[in-house]
Amino acid sequence: MRIDAHVHFLVYNPREHVWVTDELGALKGSFLPDHLKPLLSGAGFDGCIAVEARQLPHENDWLLGLARSHASIKGIVGWVDLCAPDVAMWLESLAVHPQIKGFRHVVIDEPDEGFLLRDDFQRGIAALSQHGFTYDLLILPRHMAAAVQLVRKFPQQRFVLDHLGLPDIRAGQLAPWMAGLKMLAACPNVFAKLSGLAYRADWQRWRLEDFDPYLDVALELFGPGRLMVGSNWPVCTVAGDYDAVLGIVLNRVRALSKDEQAQILEGTCTHFYRLGTT
Repeated sequence: MRIDAHVHFLVYNPREHVWVTDELGALKGSFLPDHLKPLLSGAGFDGCIAVEARQLPHENDWLLGLARSHASIKGIVGWVDLCAPDVAMWLESLAVHPQIKGFRHVVIDEPDEGFLLRDDFQRGIAALSQHGFTYDLLILPRHMAAAVQLVRKFPQQRFVLDHLGLPDIRAGQLAPWMAGLKMLAACPNVFAKLSGLAYRADWQRWRLEDFDPYLDVALELFGPGRLMVGSNWPVCTVAGDYDAVLGIVLNRVRALSKDEQAQILEGTCTHFYRLGTT
């Protein structure tokens, strides 16, 4: 069973999907499980992880509703205000839903560069492990030093780095990103998603070879057992169709053994998000 470890569902609302800028105008529509299902099937995938697209409490309820009616949704990465004084109460109320595997915060939009090191945020991170929740790190290379401090402070908490930490592939910047990734990969509680790379490349003129240096570094540092494939659909569609964007990773992993391919395409995701517990 192959799992797309990173997709979003949305019915565009300008007041709630504030991250959908005019540059991302193609996302001002509806993107639902019935739209994704034929794409998954066509690529040989059996399911997906639905990741929050709104930092609002009712996003969890909406995604739960979708998951209950669509078997292709194998798990949910929701949103909760981890800085809230009553975060423990919120997490307890959400822990009754086995479909919710973890949470994410859009750190890249936070004006505070040290957001990951805030006491209130870290109090929220500390509360996740009581319920076995994971945390998706959505950061840029400039946040990696803070992220390293965070994951070292909570060695029992499972973290996954979204989109390989969003390297600037368009500008061909490798060294600063690689240095940060090396420090994160040295922490055994950190995994990474091979996703969202086309979004960080030249949307109109990217080529498969543009991504090889970044994928090679990820494979060397994390190994297949801590890497999972994700499309970042529908955001990925600004840079290419589903098959083309997913093909960035699929093309590279063909050179690996069958067992290594199976880890990246399903095993790591299943293990990390504990998909057998839905």
